[in-house]
Order: sequence, then structure tokens, then C-alpha cells
Amino acid sequence: MAYELDNRLVIGISTRALFDLSLENEIFEKEGVESYRKYQTEHEGDILRPGPGFPLVKALLAINALPGQEGRVEVIIMSRNSADTSLRVFRSIEYYGLDITRAVLAGGASLAPYLEAFRTDLFLSAYEDDVQRAVDSGIAAGIICDGGREYAQEENIRQIRIAFDGDAVLFTDESERIFQEQGLAAFEENERLKADSPLEEGPFARFLKTIAALQQEFSPEQAPIRTALVTARSAPAHERVVRTLRAWNIRIDEAFFLGGISKKEILAAFGAHIFFDDQAAHTGNASAAVPSARVPSPERKGRDDRKKNPDRQNIV
Repeated sequence: MAYELDNRLVIGISTRALFDLSLENEIFEKEGVESYRKYQTEHEGDILRPGPGFPLVKALLAINALPGQEGRVEVIIMSRNSADTSLRVFRSIEYYGLDITRAVLAGGASLAPYLEAFRTDLFLSAYEDDVQRAVDSGIAAGIICDGGREYAQEENIRQIRIAFDGDAVLFTDESERIFQEQGLAAFEENERLKADSPLEEGPFARFLKTIAALQQEFSPEQAPIRTALVTARSAPAHERVVRTLRAWNIRIDEAFFLGGISKKEILAAFGAHIFFDDQAAHTGNASAAVPSARVPSPERKGRDDRKKNPDRQNIV
């Protein structure tokens, strides 16, 4: 009987998001594929250090140990590595006791076609093109940020904490575009007039709803995941957000309407295992305190502002 992925929380993660492969990626960038393969083969016995996505993955896998939740979370390695260069990664997975047994090893090819085939709910990668294509396909995805710090593994994570920006992440960027093009006054007036009109779903709306469905199986005190909205919005623009989440029947555990205050300290106090934001300035600053991932905007029809060749190989 086939192993079904329906009704599971499926997380796809690249090797560079799960482990610290900064040195190996530098070798690939400067010396090419063959030097990278040679280095990985020669260091197959060296255990990789945890990367920015490691705390989240370990915490999510722990849900499977809860009564009635066996097999609820499936984490799949989705990498442009070849099978030949993957042995070090799987040895590191075994060393840390991570229950990860499945992988897509695309040998330099795009991962985008496989995300939907694996029913992926969330995809984390350091490679922007794969993330962009995932978002364009309607899959929640983020470009993991390297905060330049150690990601020590916590032995017992009692509750997973996930933080989201609002506009262009949970919601579309329709309101944010008004702010960018017409200024704060026009943005606030638009939100005041449309306070009763729910915002359209953004790249992470479906993922949030999936988490919310899991949360509803537990009492608030025992839920294995706690969520937070961390947004630059403030009153009067907060009301439309609250009414939108109410219309979606979503329970956000904590909400921070910061009105321009730095998000970094708030996220550190919340203890986020991951933070999703669409702006590099926010994720770059926050990543010094908590693991963070940037969410690219879905490509609009007729527009392609990506500067890199989408078919360029990336192995790590």
C-alpha cells in the first residue's frame, strides 16, 4: 500500500537551509561543481552543523511523538545536490536523530516541479529561484536567511513558535502597494474605508490555515504550535487585519501592531523558531536574533524582474 502524504504537514527543506553549508557553497561558487563534489566526498565523515532551518524542523518532527499525531509531520530533503554528494547530509541527519527518510535530489535541476507532487505545505531554501517558483505555484515558501550565528539545537522544544508578517505574506500586497506608491495617509484611508472587506489571501494564508487546523485539535494551553502576527501596521489599519482573520476563522495567538518599531526585539522576546517577512531589511535584521526567511512576491503576469538566469545550476 502506497504511503499517502494527504492529511500530513509536509515540509520541504534544502540542505543549505537545514545545515550550515556556507563553506561548501563558497567552494561551489568559486571553484565549481567538481571541486564541491570532491570536497563533500572527502568530508563524508564530518558532521554538518545545524543551519537556520534546523530548530524549526526538529521541533516540527517532535509533533509526531504526541499521542494521536504519529506521522503527522513529514519532512523531505529537497535539494539540487546529486545522490553522490548527499551521503554527508544523510549521515548528519542520522547523527542528530532527525526522522527524515525521504529526499528529492535533483542534480542541479529545478525543484519546482516536485513541490506539488509531494503535496508540499512549506518549502525552505537558500536558493531564490526555487523559492520564487514555489510561491508562483501557490506554495508557501521562504528564502532562508543566514544570520551569521550558531544554531544550537534545543533538546526539548515544548512549543513551536512561528511568526508572520501580514502584508505580502499572509495577505496580498495590494494595500502595501498603496503605501509604497501613495504614502501612509492614503494607505490608512484605504484601510479605514475597507475595514469590513477581508484582505485577499497571500502566499502564506493556506499554510496558516493548515497550522490553525492542527491547533484546533488541542486546547490553547496544549497546542504544539503558537503563532504570532508581527506587522508594521498600527491603528487604524489594524481593524481590517483583525476582521480578515475572523472571516478566515483563524486564531492568531499573539499579534503585534508595531507602527514602525523594530521587529527584531519583539521576535526575540516571542522566541520565534522562524519568522516570515517579504522585506529583506526586516529579515536581515531579525535573522541576527531568530531564524528568518524572506517571502518573494508572486510574479505578476507579464512581469519578470528576476535578474538571474532561472536555469542556472545551483547544487547546494
